[in-house]
Amino acid sequence: MRTENDVKTMRRICLSLLMLAAVLTGATGQPARTNINPATLYYQAFLAAPDLAQADRSFLFENDWRGQKLPERFGELVAQYDAQFKLVRRAAQATVPCDWGLDSSEGPATRLPHLARAKAVGQAARLRLLWNLQQGHQQEACDDLLAAFVLGRNLAQDGMLISTLVQISIEAIILNGVAENFGRFCPEVLERLSKGFDAAPAHHTVAACIQAEKAYFQDWLLNRIQELRKAHPGEDAKVMESIREDFLNVEKPDQRETSFWERINKAAGGTSEGLIQVLHGREQMYERLSPLLALAYAEYQARRDQLVAEVEKSPNPLIASTVGFWKARAKEFSIQAYLAMVRAAVEFKLHGEAGFKSVSDPCGQGPFVFRRFVFGGVDRGFELKSSYDMDGDKCVLIFVEKDGPLFYVSGPHVGEALPRRSSTEEFQQRYGVAPAK
Repeated sequence: MRTENDVKTMRRICLSLLMLAAVLTGATGQPARTNINPATLYYQAFLAAPDLAQADRSFLFENDWRGQKLPERFGELVAQYDAQFKLVRRAAQATVPCDWGLDSSEGPATRLPHLARAKAVGQAARLRLLWNLQQGHQQEACDDLLAAFVLGRNLAQDGMLISTLVQISIEAIILNGVAENFGRFCPEVLERLSKGFDAAPAHHTVAACIQAEKAYFQDWLLNRIQELRKAHPGEDAKVMESIREDFLNVEKPDQRETSFWERINKAAGGTSEGLIQVLHGREQMYERLSPLLALAYAEYQARRDQLVAEVEKSPNPLIASTVGFWKARAKEFSIQAYLAMVRAAVEFKLHGEAGFKSVSDPCGQGPFVFRRFVFGGVDRGFELKSSYDMDGDKCVLIFVEKDGPLFYVSGPHVGEALPRRSSTEEFQQRYGVAPAK
């Protein structure tokens, strides 16, 4: 059995070989290939992530470094991510589609370990941004941000709803990083960032996720029922018991939600034929959801409430569970607004009021609402506000132009002083997830 030290040694060897291969490749003078599946490079990048000691990891990720002069130890630690970001940057230049090699034959039990690794790249990019700006390396900071942004977009190419949500989370990290450090970028780099965001692979939409979610759950479960019926003819109780185990085995033993299966079993009347009818009910809801989720903000707002109420009241638990699509669509509208805000802020920096007005609020009828932002009696930058307002959640983003005491640049506490807390707590509040380990 391999010990932890053995594993660490193997990882160091793999990393050394990756770095050596990169050096040898560069020595030939040949341009880097752009026809490699980006996922191949991303998987290599995940292997190249530094294996930091716990003390170093805590030092980096459990302190809020914004507004501080970063110590040399900080720079030495983020430099250990150089090999990883070299690969992530290369992947961003790929000219072929990103294929993560997922197999729908595993259905809802399909593992997606690359999501956490990708999220970790976004978090590391945020830290490297601070160091590169302190060193005056704006182009390096730009390269990291754009590479992480493209990773987020490529991440969602598998079509899964959870992957699309992580895409949104990574975009939020990057866009907040730009807003928090807006005044530290020169106009040329800001323009490059804005153009780079526009040139990234298309944002994978929540509406488009229905096809993959159907394949990985709906279609898989229907096929599974038919297989079990053939294996146990006339023994429907055995069929249902096997399906029950399939449901429970999707989660870890300590996270099994037996009540969810019990609700499904009740709705199905305890039979496989009843379960097929429950699944058909979910499929009919998918057919109604798909066009609605693709609507623009104004029309979506006008039509969603009736269907949401219907979904929430449905006795079919597989229909009720589609409420996750509504929540994801709300996040999608907000991230689209934030991205347009960054574009509008850059245009304002480059071309003044005329440039600002050239960018429309995707959730409104014209440009964003603009006002200077004063904090503690000092003009610290400017604030953009979208017409987005869904269930009391609003979209406001503050672009910081002058250093000073920290405050929230987005989220429910936007504009309020940032309390002294760890970055772990702040990330969990802002993005709904703890920082990736």
